[in-house]
Amino acid sequence: MTDPRDRAALSDDVTAGYRALRTSAAVALLPRDIVRAHGPDALTYLQGQCSQDLESLEVGDTAESLLLSPQGKVEVYLRMTRTDTDAFVLDTDGGFGPVMVARLERFRLRTKVEFELLEWGYASVRGPLAGAIVTGAPELVLPVSFAGLSGLDLLGPLPADGLRAWVADQAVRAPTVAWEAVRIEAGVPVNGRELREGTIAAEVGLVERTVSFTKGCFTGQELVARLDSRGSKVARHLRGVVVTPAGGDRPLDPTSVGSLVDGPVTTTDGHHEVGHLTSVAWSPGLGAPVALATLHRRIEPPEAVTVVWAPPGDGVEHLAAEARVLPLDVP
Repeated sequence: MTDPRDRAALSDDVTAGYRALRTSAAVALLPRDIVRAHGPDALTYLQGQCSQDLESLEVGDTAESLLLSPQGKVEVYLRMTRTDTDAFVLDTDGGFGPVMVARLERFRLRTKVEFELLEWGYASVRGPLAGAIVTGAPELVLPVSFAGLSGLDLLGPLPADGLRAWVADQAVRAPTVAWEAVRIEAGVPVNGRELREGTIAAEVGLVERTVSFTKGCFTGQELVARLDSRGSKVARHLRGVVVTPAGGDRPLDPTSVGSLVDGPVTTTDGHHEVGHLTSVAWSPGLGAPVALATLHRRIEPPEAVTVVWAPPGDGVEHLAAEARVLPLDVP
């Protein structure tokens, strides 16, 4: 059992990081895979594989994109930065670099482009004062904005003194759990959680950010274009879910919310399963667990739902919750 004093220390640390991410600035060290694509055919090849228009990018420009299956389902959500006429840096969620490279290699026949996994460092700085705590000069400093969550991403070979070379010593370090709360509240999907096998870009709100409808053909374009022409009407939508902390012998607190991941979401009568929680964190701003879930369109936020919780040990509990539109409104 976790010592109550440890829980209190964790709670204080998470709250400080969370507040800094929202009101000033904080830095989070997150796993990120970074790949260099280069060669005389790099632009032509990537233009035909990715959903974004890379020809419109000047050197130094960056854009989010998708790698889709031929059937139009999301395989990798990534960012592409043009670093030279025939070179790009591609970065994606930690653990998905090999998936990204394998997907790009799949159709590369006799094309002069190479993909190289880089041993670079990565730091995510967020908050309205993010620029003020960046003091060094990493290889890439990329602006980020997603539903009010804005800041800078720092990428490059990590100097000998590590993060100290990139951000001010007094910069707040946000624990991963604080970062997760802010990410969930903004509705930022990640590979392997919200983006799983069979996910359609329109379900998770990524079309406007990642797809160009003027660039010409790319792998998987047909489904994306057909859905767009029909008003992006899909059967499921990414939603925020705010869970009421349970009472009794097994209350939910910041140390136990992880056990909610993959929990089914049902209608309040429990008769219809409408989705599963894909990411969960404790929100200091709301004083409750917050989650992301791709829910059936029959759920029209704000709407009461039930989350099925199977905590460690015996038994199952049904928790009252509310499905809400993203981004979540936080006081």
